[in-house]
Amino acid sequence: MPFVELTVESEALRGNPLGDPHVRQLQAYVPPGDGRRPAVYVLHAFTSQLRSWFNVSPFAPTFPERIEALAPDCVVVLVDAWTALGGSQFVDSPAVGNYHTYLCEDVVGLVDRELPTLAAREHRGLLGHSSGGYGAALTAMLRPDLFGGFASHAGDALFEVCFAPEFPKAARALRDRYDGSWERFWEDFRSGRPAFSRSGDHDLLMTYAMAACYSANADGSIDFPFDLETGAIVPDVWERWLAFDPVRLAARSGDALRSLRAIWIDAGRGDEFFLDLGATALHRAIAEAGVADDVVRFELFDGRHGGVSWRYPLSLAFLAERLA
Repeated sequence: MPFVELTVESEALRGNPLGDPHVRQLQAYVPPGDGRRPAVYVLHAFTSQLRSWFNVSPFAPTFPERIEALAPDCVVVLVDAWTALGGSQFVDSPAVGNYHTYLCEDVVGLVDRELPTLAAREHRGLLGHSSGGYGAALTAMLRPDLFGGFASHAGDALFEVCFAPEFPKAARALRDRYDGSWERFWEDFRSGRPAFSRSGDHDLLMTYAMAACYSANADGSIDFPFDLETGAIVPDVWERWLAFDPVRLAARSGDALRSLRAIWIDAGRGDEFFLDLGATALHRAIAEAGVADDVVRFELFDGRHGGVSWRYPLSLAFLAERLA
């Protein structure tokens, strides 16, 4: 397959608080032939990583095989943003690391130097699923000087619907298993037992990681958006989370959104995290920001949160055409 491996030595990640590697590998599909092409940066989901794109599933091609079959006329870059907490949300955080800067400066800079890309914002796009879809939408709104389009498949959005219902579950799991102590949770989770072998593991891991991304303090300490004993919302911390919600951000990013050439939003109607509702809210916010209808592709389809990799070639073809 026409994939090449690149090594990025990231100054943004050097010395990050979690001690995660600042040297990362990227995989990039480069179409055969001469000439420069648009570039689409593919962002992975929470608890995923670069190698996961090459995993084999029964009765389904891998993502690289889907790219090869599609043969898009664009460079496709698979980005690694794994962390010791399971993910980075592609934001800069004093508790996790500067993953937004890593993506926008280190990764894009290396790709434009090493590969035959059209090095202009009109020809760069982002694509992802779940946390990757969130990162795609967020980054396009924050950096319209770098990116001209995005595709979000069931991206995190409408935080009161997708995240807040997890807070009581996390509070109960923390109380019943770990006497209310995050330190005891991490000691147990990293003890060598199989990950996610206990009920509550996912709720606790995701809640802690999201707080590390959205409500960390300058010294690296973490504030939580709910009372750890009752699960009740802590309003001032919750507002810090909502500032990262793409639905809210869209209302403040009209100029950025109207400058984009391609926006793809979809989700399965049966999404377990209700990200179909988040997708609908994001689509509505983008329409209210005055984005032209012919720029946006929105669809709810029969499906759940997982098992949607068949959707990626659809959005990739859409971005490749619009960013050419």
